[in-house]
Amino acid sequence: MIAELPPAPHYFGPEHDAFRRSVRAFVEGEISPHVAAWDEAGGFPRELYRKAAAVGLLGAGYPEELGGTPADLFFALVAAEEVARAGSGGLQASLGSHGIALPPLIAVGSEELKRRVVPPVLAGEKIAALAITEPGGGSDVAALKTTARRDGGDYVVDGEKTFITSGLRADFLTVAVRTDPANKGPGGLSLLLVEGDRPGLERRLLAKTGWWASDTAHLRFDGVRVPAANLIGEEGAGFRAIMRNFNHERLMMATLACAYAEVCADEALAWARERRTFGAALSERQVIRHKLVDMVARIESARALVYELAWRVQNQAGDAQALVARTCMAKVVATQAMQFCADAAVQILGGMGYMRGTKSERLYREVKVMMIGGGSEEIMKDLAARQLGV
Repeated sequence: MIAELPPAPHYFGPEHDAFRRSVRAFVEGEISPHVAAWDEAGGFPRELYRKAAAVGLLGAGYPEELGGTPADLFFALVAAEEVARAGSGGLQASLGSHGIALPPLIAVGSEELKRRVVPPVLAGEKIAALAITEPGGGSDVAALKTTARRDGGDYVVDGEKTFITSGLRADFLTVAVRTDPANKGPGGLSLLLVEGDRPGLERRLLAKTGWWASDTAHLRFDGVRVPAANLIGEEGAGFRAIMRNFNHERLMMATLACAYAEVCADEALAWARERRTFGAALSERQVIRHKLVDMVARIESARALVYELAWRVQNQAGDAQALVARTCMAKVVATQAMQFCADAAVQILGGMGYMRGTKSERLYREVKVMMIGGGSEEIMKDLAARQLGV
């Protein structure tokens, strides 16, 4: 890689290093050789979930009694960084969609629900997705309109969700719904587990600028009946669970943005060393060397912020508001680094940077989803300001 320094030892130990080697070998053997073709095909084989589960990718950090492997937060960072080396955010988003779908269920769901849903997902046998965003809502989660009214022993769900990662083929959907129509704010929101084969659930594939390998979907719920036992936690407590989930998602997106930025820098450096113009390698041109140094500086700065934040979250060092603000800022800084590096890499690669098949071209198309998804840059800055009392 372009940055030869190993991760700081106080963040990663021998077990993290061994896990990193295992995941890297898996990515090099099972993902990287196929990722360009899967991107063009608009998806990847479902069997990849089982293979990823077999090497511990899906279950790291989840309870052992539910089929997971107890692990600290830095194992999740290792997994994210190593899968990112393949340079496909779409594949990574769908392969890891359970990472945002399962945490609310594990945190506040019933024992029956957890044992029915979590083990098959962590084994790669089932796919889980999170359904929060609505066509008219975006980041304004508290204003969502999808309803779930109680009817005997069921909830009846009506409404729409959009931009749902793994939404097309998910077996389980963690869905944000309004269970109290009289309460138009966050207190009226709950979470429901909706099985993918429920009558009345319609799914439509969305065409996107990037993340082609991810089946991003628009969902429509038309009188979908769901057992009341599928309620995740208590009625009216959904908003708190969603917000807790967002903090982890944003930390992981910041981690990924740093890793994707490094992928771009690595590809740019390799090309600059190989490509000769006017009798010399591109890497001998001062202007190119300066671009490469700028890329490394932004990557290392953003990654230092992300690692330090992860340590604080892991050790609960700092008050909740400060951690939320740091999380927001880390996402902004890391995705800006990715944007800069993707743009610089495409520029260094020149015509090849505009050709499909290079990692930099693919990641260049994926920059904006990283800057918008999980909370846009503008939302992140405003949230950070409020938490800091600015």
